[in-house]
Amino acid sequence: MFVRIRHLVDRKGTNRTMVRLRALLRSNEFYLIPLALVIGTLAGSVVTLMAQIAQLAHVVIYGIPIDVHLSAHESVSPWAALIAPALGGLSLGIMEWSRRRMKISNAVDPIEANALRGGNLSMRDSVVVSSQTLISNGCGASVGLEAGYTQIGSGIASLLGKFFNLRRNDLRLMVGCGAAAAIAAAFGAPITGAFYACELIVGVYSVGSAAPILAASLAGALTAQWLGGAPYSLEIPKVSAVGVEQYLALIVLALITSGVGIAVMRSSPMFERLFAWMPVWLRPVIGGLIVGGFAIITPQVLAAGHGAMVLDLFHEMTIGLIALVIALKVTACLISLASGFRGGLFFASLFVGSLIGKFFAAVLLLISPNFAIDPLVAMLTGMATLGVAIVGGPLTMSFLVLEMTRNVDVTAVVLAGCIVTSICVRFMFGHSFSTWRLHLRGETIRSANDVGWLRNLTVERLMRSDVGKVPSTTTIAAVRREFALGSRPGVVIVNNADEYVGLVLLPDLFSGDLDSIADDIQVIELARLIDIVLIPEMNVKSAMAVFDEAEAEMLAVVDSTDSRKVVGFLTESFARRRYVEEIDKATRGVLGALS
Repeated sequence: MFVRIRHLVDRKGTNRTMVRLRALLRSNEFYLIPLALVIGTLAGSVVTLMAQIAQLAHVVIYGIPIDVHLSAHESVSPWAALIAPALGGLSLGIMEWSRRRMKISNAVDPIEANALRGGNLSMRDSVVVSSQTLISNGCGASVGLEAGYTQIGSGIASLLGKFFNLRRNDLRLMVGCGAAAAIAAAFGAPITGAFYACELIVGVYSVGSAAPILAASLAGALTAQWLGGAPYSLEIPKVSAVGVEQYLALIVLALITSGVGIAVMRSSPMFERLFAWMPVWLRPVIGGLIVGGFAIITPQVLAAGHGAMVLDLFHEMTIGLIALVIALKVTACLISLASGFRGGLFFASLFVGSLIGKFFAAVLLLISPNFAIDPLVAMLTGMATLGVAIVGGPLTMSFLVLEMTRNVDVTAVVLAGCIVTSICVRFMFGHSFSTWRLHLRGETIRSANDVGWLRNLTVERLMRSDVGKVPSTTTIAAVRREFALGSRPGVVIVNNADEYVGLVLLPDLFSGDLDSIADDIQVIELARLIDIVLIPEMNVKSAMAVFDEAEAEMLAVVDSTDSRKVVGFLTESFARRRYVEEIDKATRGVLGALS
């Protein structure tokens, strides 16, 4: 009995401690920094573990030395190149077939979670996605691990945030911290990780979010370095200064990479249609065989391409060979993703972009030696600009170059190229690869900016259900007796089947011009907005667009688009006030003024 009482006391004390800790985290954003450090350390540890498992798989499967990256090896066994991706694809195909059979919904990625779900990520789904990414990369499919890194980092952050019952904006911020730590750990670049989170995961640069994100990013990078080094780190030698005359050529390169990036994203649904007729379990098997066939030609198409990029930075290559590797790598990436392999295009876009830069410099030298540019500068510019075109984040890619080269002159021209690419892709296409894939699934988001609150603020939540209804045959005088002036904004007119046929505002109903004929005229004669109604599923923004177009002060809400049964009404003033209130909340969150 005494043991039981002691257990209850200990449990009660623990609960009180947790309540106080949660209250502390919610009281001041300063206390989010220690939580961000924990998230960064955990994310950095998991990223390092995943990278080592993938490298060990490459060593075991392809027989390469432990200190050599798969894509940098001179050649691979044709049997290993064909069998390994096919078997890895078979395992992924069976997993996808099982998911569909059990009717489990698709996993949510960090961008979608922050844009639509307030940072709510499933840890189970995050582990599954990261495992599938590890299988894909480990068997040699042409995808990177960075999608798995950010998924598991963000999943850990979301789990801890929900455990501490954080507010919506704080939970979104923690998801950004997890992604920042993952990218910082992968590249050994804490500033890059921080801007990746701000631009791509949180969606805004915020004063309040700067400290936690930087803390998590630093923790992730230092943890990965302590455990053995960042898996995607790049050591770039001293780069010569860039002259003003070279800016124009590199801006042209940025425009070229913009076109390539848009073409890659536009091509992704075409490749998916090539596999659509196959059984879902067979698609990655066929995709793996095709990628394996490319690998027999050149191993540079395998995995993320980190080793190949380091190799190609410092080796002379013919123009024809560069073009071949670009074509094979892009095709292998699109086939891998379209057939069902999991992974990201972050590093693949950096690799292909660097080759485009190398190709551009070689062609420019061939055309006119007077306009020659440093191939290494062209590779860095191509790398960053294609990364912006496909992944997004101009500052992310610019700071990645800065942290690799520590050269401000080169970073300046890269930043200019990244800005040009960002504007061009946004104007001509409007999506990054992540949001484009969401768009193909029916979503309309273009960034991780929090629009979930807008979707949740529906007409159903805003409307009043105590609607005043009168039959269409009722006289004006009868309606006046039933509804006093000022009791409500208006009344809805219905027919014998209780279906909406129009509405009338009470000020119009009590107009002095109608006094002499009120007993003789039916209220249907005053009906307005006969064909304009709202439905409960509309969000407030769509509802306000209807109000503006109809120039209405009040609208009836009907059950659905196929029904005319009235379920409530909404006034334009109330909808606009609630919309402004929610925008004000979101703005205060951006400025770090949460209360």
